[in-house]
Amino acid sequence: MAKAARGGAGPAVPVSRIRWCYTVAMAARVQVPVEEYLQTSFEGPDPEYVDGEIVERAVPDFLHGTLQGRFIEIFYEVRKRHSLYAVTEVRHKLRDSGYRIPDVAVHAGVRPAERFPSTPPYIAIEILSPDDRFSEVVQKLDEYRTWGVPHIWLADPRLRRLLVYGPTGLGEVTEFHLPDYNVVITPQEVFG
Repeated sequence: MAKAARGGAGPAVPVSRIRWCYTVAMAARVQVPVEEYLQTSFEGPDPEYVDGEIVERAVPDFLHGTLQGRFIEIFYEVRKRHSLYAVTEVRHKLRDSGYRIPDVAVHAGVRPAERFPSTPPYIAIEILSPDDRFSEVVQKLDEYRTWGVPHIWLADPRLRRLLVYGPTGLGEVTEFHLPDYNVVITPQEVFG
C-alpha cells in the first residue's frame, strides 16, 4: 500500500486515506486538524489551509511558472546587493488556523529559520492563473495585508499588467517599487 510522506513523527498515512479526506474536505467542507494538513503531502499543487478547511489552489500553467522563475531571477540579482531571500510555493503561517502559499515570497534581513515561516515576508507576490477567481485572490491579498506584509504584488501574465494591493484595495502600477532598497522592477523585467 502506498504511503504519503509526513513532515513530523508518527506513522505514514495511506495515500487512499489522504485522497478520501481531501475529496471529502473539498466536497463537504469537512474540518481538518491543522496537524494533519501540515503532515500531509498532496498530489498536485499544495493546497492552503484556512480556518480548518483545505483550500485548493488553481493549477499553474507554463506562463505562470515562467513568471515565478523570472521573479526568482530578479531577486537573485537583487540579493547580491541586499539581504532579500525569494522562495516559491512555501507554506506561510498567517495565524494558527491559516496557512497561505504565496507564488513568490521575499523575506528581508535574515532567512526564516522555521519550516513554515510565521513572520510576514517583505513581499508577497501572486501570479494570476486562468482558473483563479478574482474574489478569492483579493481575499488572499487582504489576508496578507492584515498579517502585515508591506508589499503585496499581483502580476497578470496574460494582460501583462502589474498591480499592488494596499489599504485602499488593488491598483495598477507601471513598475514595482521597493523604496527601502532603491529597487524598481519594470514590466519588461517581469514579462520579458
